[in-house]
Amino acid sequence: MMPALADDRAADGLPCAEGQALEIAGLGLWDWQVASGRTCFDARCAALLGRPDLPLEFERWCEQLHPDDAPPLLARLQDCLAGRSDRYEQQFRLRHRDGHWVWLLGRGRVLARDGAGAARRLQNTLLDIDALRTGEEALRAQVRHSQAILDHMVDGVITIDARGRIESVNPAACTMFGYPAEALLGRDIGLLMPEPDGSRHGGYIARYLGGGPARIIGKGRDVQGRRRDGSLFPLSLAVSHVEREGRPLFIGLTRDISARKQAEAEIERLAFYDALTGLPNRRLLLDRLNQALAAARRKGRHGAVLFIDMDNFKSINDTLGHGMGDRLLQGVAQRLQAALRADDTVARWGGDEFVVLLQDLGAQREEAGLHAESAAEKLLRVLGQPYLLDGLTHHSTPSIGIVLWGERATDSEELLKHADHAMYQAKAAGRNRLCFFDPVTQAALAERAALEAALRQAIDLQHLELHCQPQVGRDGALLGGELLLRWQHAERGWISPAQFIPLAEQTGLIVPLGEWALQQCCRVLAGWAGDAALAPLSLAVNLSAIQLRQKGFLGLMQQLLARGGVPAERLKIELTESALLEDVEAVIRLMEQLRALGLRFSLDDFGTGYSSLAYLKRLPLTQLKIDQSFVRDLLSEPNARAIARAIIQMGDNLGLEVIAEGVETPAQRELLAEQGCHAFQGWLYGRPLPLAEFEALARRWPNEGAMVAQTGG
Repeated sequence: MMPALADDRAADGLPCAEGQALEIAGLGLWDWQVASGRTCFDARCAALLGRPDLPLEFERWCEQLHPDDAPPLLARLQDCLAGRSDRYEQQFRLRHRDGHWVWLLGRGRVLARDGAGAARRLQNTLLDIDALRTGEEALRAQVRHSQAILDHMVDGVITIDARGRIESVNPAACTMFGYPAEALLGRDIGLLMPEPDGSRHGGYIARYLGGGPARIIGKGRDVQGRRRDGSLFPLSLAVSHVEREGRPLFIGLTRDISARKQAEAEIERLAFYDALTGLPNRRLLLDRLNQALAAARRKGRHGAVLFIDMDNFKSINDTLGHGMGDRLLQGVAQRLQAALRADDTVARWGGDEFVVLLQDLGAQREEAGLHAESAAEKLLRVLGQPYLLDGLTHHSTPSIGIVLWGERATDSEELLKHADHAMYQAKAAGRNRLCFFDPVTQAALAERAALEAALRQAIDLQHLELHCQPQVGRDGALLGGELLLRWQHAERGWISPAQFIPLAEQTGLIVPLGEWALQQCCRVLAGWAGDAALAPLSLAVNLSAIQLRQKGFLGLMQQLLARGGVPAERLKIELTESALLEDVEAVIRLMEQLRALGLRFSLDDFGTGYSSLAYLKRLPLTQLKIDQSFVRDLLSEPNARAIARAIIQMGDNLGLEVIAEGVETPAQRELLAEQGCHAFQGWLYGRPLPLAEFEALARRWPNEGAMVAQTGG
């Protein structure tokens, strides 16, 4: 095989240097005699395929071609045979002796043709490109892998050149911006940006490439993108600068962050806005108020805080339900927003309370006060209009407290506290009105707060004392006493019940206070039951309207009476007329249940309220108590004598005992006795005494009672 090829070379006059060149180039040489079909291969061709016995017939040689590569190679050879080409070049695979395929680069040329132009002889070279093709395939696999990553990335990837022209874009970016890839390639990247960034982007790149600062490159940031339909959306953008073949490229990584921004907005809404009304909440209000105070100090301008509370809102909630109350609050919020300036802040403080922040009301305090008052009066009118809820009209009015700021340094907490106090002043003045903060009133409120804290502690530590004032029959006999609470403060000394009892009722402390008093009353009666001198005596204790309406009060009394054998018939509960005004039927039912336990009832301060005879006769009372205001004026005022006489007669007609309180002189006692009064209470018989002193007095009473009766007679 090899000599034949050598002879052919000699016959064609090929120089010997050709062999050396082929050796250096790593080329194998083979020759094809077309007419005979014989082929000749040199040693290098045989080595490439590991076959020293390469077939001599062209047809058998073709059998070694890879099936996928044979058609294109034979087509190139056919072009040469038919005279359509004198040369060919083709990559193909031949089977190696051990069975694997070897990639080869084949080149050939026609050396001779017959008279008809048909090729008689082709000379060909083979170059082993197996390593090259393997490397190319690995590179293509890497490219395919990278492309697959790009194609399936959630993030968009966009490549642009130094002029801002888009060179590549992945599917995610196409989806993100709403363009097909062909509509983006070659276009300016400004197409995907809102103005003015879109038209300025080319200048940004030029300045950067010229040594200017990087605005985005190498720095991730949130920007806005522009979709094909013109809509804008938030996206996260990170840009890298790379060099490829000596020219700069910029690779942008984009991510649609609309969902994240929506989540952030929702988190902010939950953190800074009220869920029911959509108004700023307390946290955001405080932030804005602090900013407003700082700005006011810099500019020397005044502002105001308006604290708004809806009057009688609790009754709407209780009677119509919380759903209706919520709709009312939403209506209030809408009216507030519509009535105020865009620069003002209205926030929901909590419950039915709102706060309005008015800024920039003027350089002078008087001017700011007039503006704040005008705004508050407008809100009184707007919020006082009827509310249409579920087709029904409802009414609610606001009470508004106002405090100004600007003249001196202050903090938000102090301002809000003052505005809140002013609001309570407005409520105390009759509701549905506005009131500016008054430092004198503030001092009183601070004093009240301190007293409330002290009273709460006194109740918890049981520092209150029990005193008892005698109640005496017309014959001078000691009938019992009224149990009264006294409070000796460690620093303030004795505090009047007229001061701390109303405070307890206003703050709800009357419930634990009253329960403790009832417990002590039952304890005392149980102790008296075993003492012959004290067993006949009764004890009266005051019960507030709040206690009477307290859920579970009947069960509480049942428990107290069951402990230690308390003689229920000796316990007399004194009720004021005000305790009977709300839900009379429920009060009557409760009194009847308590009366069935053996308790007795006295109607305290009778004649000072608005008692209705229609239900008075239905109450299971045992006693009426003439108020001390009538007793005090008994000798000087004919009307007072007439009222006292009428009460006594009414008691007789209803079968009730009548006791007069505030009896201080024998003359008062004598006149009341003449009118038929059954019992008396007052300083004529003794001031309220500590319990131990009262018990000692009771043991001595027969002698003192005779003396008092004699004095009174």
